[in-house]
Amino acid sequence: MNVYAIRAIYLFEMARTWRTLLQSIVSPVISTSLYFVVFGAAIGSHMKGIDGVSYGAFIVPGLIMLSLLTQSISNASFGIYFPKFVGTIYEILSAPVSPFEIVAGYVGAAASKSIILGLIILVTARLFVPFQIEHPLWMLTFLLLTAVTFSLFGFIIGIWADNFEKLQLVPLLVVTPLTFLGGSFYSIHMLPPFWQKVTLFNPVVYLISGFRWSFYGVADVGVGVSVGMTLVFLAICLAAVWWIFRSGYRLKA
Repeated sequence: MNVYAIRAIYLFEMARTWRTLLQSIVSPVISTSLYFVVFGAAIGSHMKGIDGVSYGAFIVPGLIMLSLLTQSISNASFGIYFPKFVGTIYEILSAPVSPFEIVAGYVGAAASKSIILGLIILVTARLFVPFQIEHPLWMLTFLLLTAVTFSLFGFIIGIWADNFEKLQLVPLLVVTPLTFLGGSFYSIHMLPPFWQKVTLFNPVVYLISGFRWSFYGVADVGVGVSVGMTLVFLAICLAAVWWIFRSGYRLKA
């Protein structure tokens, strides 16, 4: 394994984050802070708690997960698509770098950026609403697994996309709606019985439910199921990336 190649790709992608700090970090934090102000402080102060948790605190895990999912996909997809767009992908293809090392470098950087962003939003949320974290190790585990899984998913989108419209298609039309409908702002137990069953087909429900359990010890589905489903998503993404390169697909501009 070429560790130097992974390190070079990783550091280059991380350096791009610091060069575009306003877009990569500041903008998502400000956007999420507005949710805390509107839903947590303004609307939440007039709503009763959910499962013994104040509404403002209840939405914190969902909002962090919303940012984590979208940013993981965006970072990874843009990271691999931009070299294709400008033609610098040939520098990587001509180097002694394996597909595994390319994936490790780009996905590792995208996941790192998303985790840093999630932790910053976590600290920022404390300025608006009081909350606690009952299982900090599990919180970090869900944060890591989700960031890696959706960074892999974003990498796949970046390989598939051949224009900027396709790059934004799946995040805007699929992932964001599923996140909003996955219990970010409410408990699925608040829905009618029929829609509770329908919602269980939404994979994001398990991610948000497990992440919320790590904060308050309450969840819409069992934490074991949440962990299991998260690992299934990770395995599917890994298998998809493996199949893409195994089938002879070559990155090209």
